[in-house]
Amino acid sequence: MAALFGARVRRLRTAAGLTQAELGDRTHVVSTRITQIERASGAKPTRELARALDLALGADELLVELWPYVYREAFPDWSRKFIEYSERAVLIRQYASHLVPGLLQTEDYARAVLSVGRTLSSKEQLEERVAVRMGRQERLRAPDRPELWVVLDEAVLKRPVGGKVAMCEQIKRLLDTTTEHHITLQVLPFDQGEHAAMGGSLTVLAMPDGSEVAYTEGAHYGQLIEDPDKVRSFSLAYDRLQAAALPPLMSLDMIRSVLEDNQRGAKVPSRTERRRLAQEQLQQSGRGRLRGGGRRIPGGRRPRP
Repeated sequence: MAALFGARVRRLRTAAGLTQAELGDRTHVVSTRITQIERASGAKPTRELARALDLALGADELLVELWPYVYREAFPDWSRKFIEYSERAVLIRQYASHLVPGLLQTEDYARAVLSVGRTLSSKEQLEERVAVRMGRQERLRAPDRPELWVVLDEAVLKRPVGGKVAMCEQIKRLLDTTTEHHITLQVLPFDQGEHAAMGGSLTVLAMPDGSEVAYTEGAHYGQLIEDPDKVRSFSLAYDRLQAAALPPLMSLDMIRSVLEDNQRGAKVPSRTERRRLAQEQLQQSGRGRLRGGGRRIPGGRRPRP
């Protein structure tokens, strides 16, 4: 499919009388990137680039429609249909038990998460998955963007995925959603105890025709639920999670508090750094002693014989 996509780009570019450099200028990429796409080599195009190419070449959505198939092997089978539904949903309600949802992840956070996937087979596939995840976030900036309502388990905020620096940036990204009126965040604190969605994440998607589908996911599995009766039970479970979670304003206060704690913790030297500093201090202290082990006399005066 990557080869088919590249062939279509090359044919449309030639028909438009454009060089690779001219097409690159119109889509804000270097000409070598166009070469890679046409030859199906290097990194696959992001959804944003596919849309830019489609517009520049007057492809009437052909390239945008082909783009998901270019990445058909980037994710396991059980998640592809969910991604397709997500692309059409008008309302996305998510409960995240362990990780920040993909639609709100920073690139560093996403790379750390995807790098430990059991179905990952190569570094190239990792970069494909990161690119797909970042590309999916464009939906939240599109004119037909869906409403997104996320309930984060407190564990999501406390686990430093990718390290403290990457986690601080991720939490800042969550706080940035306060300016995006189509995104609502809530935090489900530990003290709420047990609930129906323990052990995995839950997503309920509302489609344009009024129907809903649900999706549950664990570390190495996912299940799409389309049966209306079963979907209703998952939708009710999500409603209860929303009711148990902190209100949005209180949730943002909690997220800010976690960020402040992380930033303070990031300034604490590591054990190796503390050991090195201690050794330097000992060496500096040793210079203040006489070689013979005697005591330094203030002012440099020696005692009289």
